[in-house]
Amino acid sequence: MKPPGSEMPQVVVKWYAYAKWVLERVESFPKSQRFILGQRLSNHVMDVLETLVKASYAKDKTVLLIQANEGIEMTRWVVRMASDRKLLAPKQFEFSALQLNECGRMVGGWLKSRGGGFQPPSPE
Repeated sequence: MKPPGSEMPQVVVKWYAYAKWVLERVESFPKSQRFILGQRLSNHVMDVLETLVKASYAKDKTVLLIQANEGIEMTRWVVRMASDRKLLAPKQFEFSALQLNECGRMVGGWLKSRGGGFQPPSPE
């Protein structure tokens, strides 16, 4: 097993740091919101971290990378809700948005390098 951070794709290391930052912010949410938005946000960032680590070991990474991309998008929406509810300061929201965008680009690049790519659902 690889020690955390050694030979892991850079996006895993970056997402780990972001997840740590998010968990620290969630601790400061009011109790009423910690169990609503805080729990959802925590779950999303941890799910993405788990998916990225799995992808780093998997032979076929495509499905996992698509799942990670979807998780990043869900995280983006929950962070937006937390910001709109004034649970994050504007600078915290800005930092989070930058991290989400960067990690999203990194996952997209990793997916593209594997010959996969995001296929938006086709309208029926």
